[in-house]
Amino acid sequence: MGRGYDPGFLRAAVELPCPDRPTVLLDYTHFSVRLVPARRLAAVVGVNINGRELVPLDRIGIWHFDPRVPRSVQAGPEVYRHNSLDRGHLVRRLDPVWGDDATALTANQDTFAYPNAAPQASDFNQGKELWLGLEDHVLNHAGQYDARISVFTGPVLADDDVPYRGVQIPRKFWKIAAWTMEGTLAAAGFLLDQSPQLGKEELARAVRERLLADEPPPLGPFRAFQVPVPQIAALTGIPLTRLEEADRISSGAGPAGPGPAGPGPSDTEPGGEGNAMVLTDLSQIRL
Repeated sequence: MGRGYDPGFLRAAVELPCPDRPTVLLDYTHFSVRLVPARRLAAVVGVNINGRELVPLDRIGIWHFDPRVPRSVQAGPEVYRHNSLDRGHLVRRLDPVWGDDATALTANQDTFAYPNAAPQASDFNQGKELWLGLEDHVLNHAGQYDARISVFTGPVLADDDVPYRGVQIPRKFWKIAAWTMEGTLAAAGFLLDQSPQLGKEELARAVRERLLADEPPPLGPFRAFQVPVPQIAALTGIPLTRLEEADRISSGAGPAGPGPAGPGPSDTEPGGEGNAMVLTDLSQIRL
């Protein structure tokens, strides 16, 4: 396996966040995973992306267990078999695929390790499309400066996530992109919500019916938000002090393009994220 996430990659020290719960650190090529054995999922992954050395490999790779930890603490193929769940890459497949050809090939295959996956709704929709394009959008922005970014991603591991085949299924995911602008660290935070839009009684009934049929709990369409980094820290319980200080929303950055300058009553996430801004287009992101 590779040497993992490099905290000095941006020439501004940014350590891989560490949650306040037992984790196992797994280093891969250009990225690292903090696996939570009790949840069989990662709490956070961190990847270094060198935009000037990316290698455009086709989607090739075989999902596999990481031999360094027991299979019993990894959410393996049984979680995804014969249902509507996707193996969602936490570190996006192409992000660590840079450098010489051999390194790029190794990094590509590393992303198919089960500790780098989390169950996500398989339905394709606009919110999912936005989520998949976030790294590219931020990297294009960073290209004006250093063309390097570090990205941190993880599921929100809530105590009330519904269990399914031995794994509690996350309803939300978070992402923070970090880069440097003229030597100054900058960061932007995002939230993906796939909570079902149902009332309490409807939701309880849907959960019961689906679990009895050996189907995953109901998940709603992806909704993507840009959120202040401190809200991600509060939601996950992960200390993010360095990234909070660099947050572009907290520092008063304006919109990157057309779109609302701030959230209105219908733009906030109903789970209490407050200043969360619904993203319907990448041009709305504040960088």
